[in-house]
Amino acid sequence: MGTSVQVTPLCGVYSESPLSYLVSIDGFNFLIDCGWNDHFEPSILQPLSKVASTIDAVLLSHPDTLHLGALPYAMKQFGLSAEVFSTEPVYRLGLLTMYDQFLSRKQVSEFDLFTLDDIDSAFQNVTRLTYAQNHHLSGKGEGIVISPHVAGHLLGGTVWKITKDGEDVIYAVDFNHRKEKHLNGINPSSFVRPAVLITDAYNALNNQPYRRQMDKEFTDTIKKTLRTDGKVLLPVDTAGRVLEIIQILESCWAEENLNYPIYFLTYVSSSTIDYVKSFLEWMSDSIAKSFETTRDNAFLLKHVTLLVNKNELDNAPDGPKVVLASMASLEAGFSHDIFVDWANDARNLMLFTERGQFGTLARMLQADPPPKAVKVTLSKRVPLVGEELIAYEEEQNRIKREEALKASLIKEEESKASNGPDAIVSDPMIVDASNAHPLPDVAGPHGSGYRDILIDGFVPPSTSVAPMFPFIENTSEWDDFGEVINPDDYVIKDEDMDQAGMLMGGDMEGKLDDASASLILDTKPSKVVSNELTVSVKCSLLYMDFEGRSDARSIKSILSHMAPLKLVLVHGTAEATEHLKQHCMKQVCPYVYAPQLEETIDVTSDLCAYKVQLSEKLMSNVLFKKLGEYEIAWVDSDVGKTENDTLSLLPLSTAPPPPHKSVLVGDLKMANFKQFLADNGVQAEFAGGGALRCGEYVTLRKVGDASHKGGGPGTQQIVIEGPLCEDYYKIRDYLYSQFYLL
Repeated sequence: MGTSVQVTPLCGVYSESPLSYLVSIDGFNFLIDCGWNDHFEPSILQPLSKVASTIDAVLLSHPDTLHLGALPYAMKQFGLSAEVFSTEPVYRLGLLTMYDQFLSRKQVSEFDLFTLDDIDSAFQNVTRLTYAQNHHLSGKGEGIVISPHVAGHLLGGTVWKITKDGEDVIYAVDFNHRKEKHLNGINPSSFVRPAVLITDAYNALNNQPYRRQMDKEFTDTIKKTLRTDGKVLLPVDTAGRVLEIIQILESCWAEENLNYPIYFLTYVSSSTIDYVKSFLEWMSDSIAKSFETTRDNAFLLKHVTLLVNKNELDNAPDGPKVVLASMASLEAGFSHDIFVDWANDARNLMLFTERGQFGTLARMLQADPPPKAVKVTLSKRVPLVGEELIAYEEEQNRIKREEALKASLIKEEESKASNGPDAIVSDPMIVDASNAHPLPDVAGPHGSGYRDILIDGFVPPSTSVAPMFPFIENTSEWDDFGEVINPDDYVIKDEDMDQAGMLMGGDMEGKLDDASASLILDTKPSKVVSNELTVSVKCSLLYMDFEGRSDARSIKSILSHMAPLKLVLVHGTAEATEHLKQHCMKQVCPYVYAPQLEETIDVTSDLCAYKVQLSEKLMSNVLFKKLGEYEIAWVDSDVGKTENDTLSLLPLSTAPPPPHKSVLVGDLKMANFKQFLADNGVQAEFAGGGALRCGEYVTLRKVGDASHKGGGPGTQQIVIEGPLCEDYYKIRDYLYSQFYLL
């Protein structure tokens, strides 16, 4: 029996809703992604609320709201307390994304689903991993290894590889195989033949043109609008695909010496770019090499101006300009207000670079045909004045008085509890006449009788309160130089400094985004004022796909190359999911699943895996050969059992076995071998049918494919054709050098 694997979608199946999936591996529960939509609807998180307390670890794949937006709310409301894993960019940029979401909504509503403190608390204990780093879980997860790999799409985007007993469970959603200006693409060769592959059908029906053609059409459209005195608004995310768009615009402006201003406007724009400057090792090879040779950081922006307040944009010189503003959905943020301001001018262009979420203003404007007018709610926060301010202050004072009274009562109760039930009775300042000793009368000048009351001893018991007023004795230790202090009490931990800086929306040096700081530090009483209005949409509306996801052709090719034993499809419309399911059942593997919401499917591997112990006698005679990250060897042995009933491989008790047939281990790529031959002075070129013509007489052909469909183990043969000559034997030796001989 193989490793037990169950998959339960909590959100994001048969729709484009946020992503959240429960994956159980031998009883260890992973929550992979914890997304929310831009409406922040608590109802879609109900499935998560039912299982939050059972989750053992959380894996985050991308730094956007659809993949991690619900994390602060789940930890606050559902009791989610599992350890969280992500890459460093997903952690940093995801944190900024949530800050921007909160600040954008706080400006236009009484948003109370989570606070900045909730965001900080959720991200405080995130464990950050680097690409291809193997992290071994402990405790309940003993024996499970998790590893993040490049996914493309967003900076730090991750394909998660979960390994248990030699079997791989791969979670690969929203990946991109194309190399972009600032990101590398996914490497499918790292995930060949996994036991289970979980992937999405989001783009299963969409095909894209070539990237260079897209980039040129994109920049030409923008330039055309600017040259007719129009303005261009690009609604973007906070710290995701906007980075690629910035690089495209920077490159175009530099090549053509354009002077039109470009503005990047979010509440955390300067912090975003400051962090991104330090993430060059997570970016494309071209950016890393450029920095190594010229020390030129690709995100030292020369043509893009960073803004954190709409007033800065309003004060900018009037005229043609390009503005990249959050949010992409137009539900909140600066993009919403700019759209209202610019939509009535036919010279302007509203350019969408990603599909809007269902039910959002962006999705409505992307309809075909687009609407001629839309109803929007324009909201802003204004300070309280006059009677409203007086009423607010009175209410706050009343609340403070109630809290102070409550605190004093609690303190009094705690004092009574700590001093015992007899504390009041034993107070020496309280005179109990019944215990006073009577004394003989003493005649006074007027013949009146006086009686003195003597408190015997006047020594307060050890449990009594202070005799005159509350007094706390200083119990600090002293030496010859004064009070003894503990230096650790005055040291601010690095993580506390980091969290404090991030609380203010700051970068690594504690620098504040002005808008973020002013919003957080502004304690003036305020209220939200809203107006509903109808906006005439006279500006041009255009959608161009710059989402950075593999298209349908590429997805099908990549899945065929991976050749999983079992495939689980999530996140895509019903039509796209069903289309990809039918294709994969015919071309990839026979076991394809597309579960419904909260439906648990068992995708336990059909392979039989056994744990065996290699005896020292056997290992002393084994010769290993290095194969990539592994060492391999051929072993002939007997199977026995140890004292603990564990299977053990022992040296053969009979005569040595006959020599086994030679085994060549490896996967030859003809294009790589062609380059290898060229480096060794052998001219080679591809002929018809994929054959490689080597020199004048020898031809190589690959027969069979190690990643063929059907789920069974593949066979691969290399056929050498040609006369037995010197070139033939030389090329055969070169070919053998590409494999490991056992």
